[in-house]
Amino acid sequence: MMLARVADSLYWIGRYVERAEHLCRLSDVMLTAALDRTESATQIARIALAAVGDPDDAAKALDPYQAARALVLNREDAGSVANSLARARENARQVRDQITTETWERLNLIYLRMSNPDAAKAFADGSQLFLHDTIADLHLFKGAGDSTMSHGEGWSFLLLGVYLERAQLIGSLLEVVFGQRPRRRPVTNHFVLTSVLRMSCALEPYLRAYTADMQTRNILKFLMLDEDFPRSIRFCTQQIEQHLGSITRHAGFSGTGGPERLAGRLRARLQYVDMAELEAQGASAFLNTVLDECMSIHSGVYDAFVAYPLEDRLPA
Repeated sequence: MMLARVADSLYWIGRYVERAEHLCRLSDVMLTAALDRTESATQIARIALAAVGDPDDAAKALDPYQAARALVLNREDAGSVANSLARARENARQVRDQITTETWERLNLIYLRMSNPDAAKAFADGSQLFLHDTIADLHLFKGAGDSTMSHGEGWSFLLLGVYLERAQLIGSLLEVVFGQRPRRRPVTNHFVLTSVLRMSCALEPYLRAYTADMQTRNILKFLMLDEDFPRSIRFCTQQIEQHLGSITRHAGFSGTGGPERLAGRLRARLQYVDMAELEAQGASAFLNTVLDECMSIHSGVYDAFVAYPLEDRLPA
């Protein structure tokens, strides 16, 4: 069985890398929308900032450039891209013997560029190019890991972190856009809905499935329930269950329980949900349940593989 500290570091590398990529994409969409200087652009910025839990999203949305710059480079924000990459790199440094040279070098290069004193100037000179390069490098990191790392227990912890983080990020975005709250008007603007798909890297896959018919029902269904799109919540939960099963087998545990059972229940909830029933009760309740169960899986992973009592792993 893998050491708890090693499992913990690999898990958080996956989470921080996924978080950094998501924030870069939100920032890129905000900046693209800001070129139009319309009310829709402000609405898109509000959605992006609310999706990452910024309490001052209404005020910051009026200046998308500064909002995007803060999401990416603000060292005082624990959730910024710069801090996420710094934490991913520190976790990777602690388990350097568990990852390949190719994955380490790629992550280290991204970190060095983001922590460079000239990073703020590079962002100012070409913010979208800066974001596109960062996203591309993060894709290269994932590709290097996929093609050079052994797909064993460590790989499963890394991917578990990626997919659990992704499920929560997409779930939070959908709750902001489609959830029912007092004084929140339904999102129907074509440009805003298109931008929401871009935030999820889903525009082209959605168009192949539904053509250019931007219907809120179809967007919600696609991002939540499509079984083939790798950023849908359903796809993420399938991967979470798969990687937890692999970890459990490598650890030599017998039977199913703990986080694997929770992941199976969440996967089944998304697999068998009735869309008409979901629409009747409102998306908020369902999405909040999904987010709560993701948090329960996270806690279960820690209880089972990281913060377990030592006596539970000693031979009888």
